[in-house]
Amino acid sequence: MKQKVTIVKVGGAIVEDPAKLAQFLQNFSTIKGNKLLVHGGGRRATKIAAALGIESKMVNGRRITDAGMLEVVTMVYGGLVNKNIVACLQAGGVNALGLTGADMDVIRSRKRPLKDGIDFGFVGDVESTDGARLKDLIEQSITPVMAPLTHDGQGNMLNTNADTIASEVAKVMSKFYDVTLIYCFEKPGVLADPDDNNSVIPTITQVDFERYVAQGVIAGGMIPKIENALRAVKAGVSRVIITLATAMDGEQGTVIKA
Repeated sequence: MKQKVTIVKVGGAIVEDPAKLAQFLQNFSTIKGNKLLVHGGGRRATKIAAALGIESKMVNGRRITDAGMLEVVTMVYGGLVNKNIVACLQAGGVNALGLTGADMDVIRSRKRPLKDGIDFGFVGDVESTDGARLKDLIEQSITPVMAPLTHDGQGNMLNTNADTIASEVAKVMSKFYDVTLIYCFEKPGVLADPDDNNSVIPTITQVDFERYVAQGVIAGGMIPKIENALRAVKAGVSRVIITLATAMDGEQGTVIKA
């Protein structure tokens, strides 16, 4: 029987709010057994970029990452956000280690090609993930904390979607562990009505997803999140949940099924 590992991705307003982040990390610290954390930080990057006079450009919720913005996200994701999270986890008794995809060559990506005529710049699409090295860390009672940055093997860092990193890590870790992947954010799950927190859709399959997208119920940044979740389930991840940052017990939220 495989050991269990819980992979949690946190982003959105949770990472930006010190009180909410502290509560989330306290909850994360109480997860028993093996665990791994993937974090975002896009809003913080936008704020710091503006302070530096660098304009943030977005297309369909995706950040255009030119050379100047790449420097910002590398500093913010790999430094400011990552190390603050690691420090808070250490204070909570979790032996955490902050990583980007470049560290130990854990995640290698290729620069995204032009898509519909759009040049996303230094944005990475994941090509390979080294689950064995992450497993080595976990077996030493280390909790990896992964920033949304990868590299191309040619010396270049690449901005990479945190939901995608969580999905890719969960997929490779499912070779070694019984994996639960939890996407945490500020809502209690995928909502049928974005203005009603009581309208959580309890279960979403591929067929449901396609129907909800066609109806406009699921839109914007929730589309790639669920696409990543569905890919993880199809690749052997035991359970995928989208839920509140305070509900990591898996008792609430939307369960994604193949």
